[in-house]
Amino acid sequence: MDERPAEETRVTPLYEGRIVKLYLKEVILPHGATARLEIVHHPGAAAVVPLHDDGSVTLVRQYRHATGGYLYEIPAGLLEPGEPALECARRELKEETGLSAEIVTPLLRYHTTPGFSDEEVHLFTATGLTEGAQALEEDEVLTVVRLPLAEAMALVDGGGISDGKTLIALMAVASGIGGAA
Repeated sequence: MDERPAEETRVTPLYEGRIVKLYLKEVILPHGATARLEIVHHPGAAAVVPLHDDGSVTLVRQYRHATGGYLYEIPAGLLEPGEPALECARRELKEETGLSAEIVTPLLRYHTTPGFSDEEVHLFTATGLTEGAQALEEDEVLTVVRLPLAEAMALVDGGGISDGKTLIALMAVASGIGGAA
C-alpha cells in the first residue's frame, strides 16, 4: 500500500474564525485520483480525566449551544499556539474544576472527525488531586460534578454522556488502557 500523502494542487481559504479555519483543497490522492475536499483546520485540544484516590472522577456539566443544552464532559480546552498538550490539560483542569494534579499521565490521542477535520485531541488522566478555585472563562457555563467511576460508566451505558472525548476517555480508564484503572 502506498503511504505517500496527497499532493495539494490548490488551497482556497474560505473562512477564518476564532477557533477554526475552513479551506477548499484540490488534491491528487495517493492512488492518483483528483478530489476537491472541504477541510476544517483546528488547533487541537487536550482533555483530562481527574481520578480521585477514592475511585471517583470529576466531570463538568457544561452548556453547549451547538447541541442545545448541557453535556457531561471531562475538563478540556484548546491548545494555545506552541503549548504542549500536557500543559493545556493541567491548565484546563485548574480553570474548569479548580483541581491541581500531582501527576498528569498521557492516556491516548485521537482524531475527532478525520473525514473533514485535522482536529486531534490528547487525553490524559490526573491523579494526586488537590482542590482550589476555578478560573472560568467568560463564555463557560458549567458546574463541577464528582461521582464514582461506576456511576459515570452507568451514564455512558444509559446515553447520559454523549460527548466523544468523554466517552473515549472514560471507557479507556474503566478498561485500564494506559494503566489508568
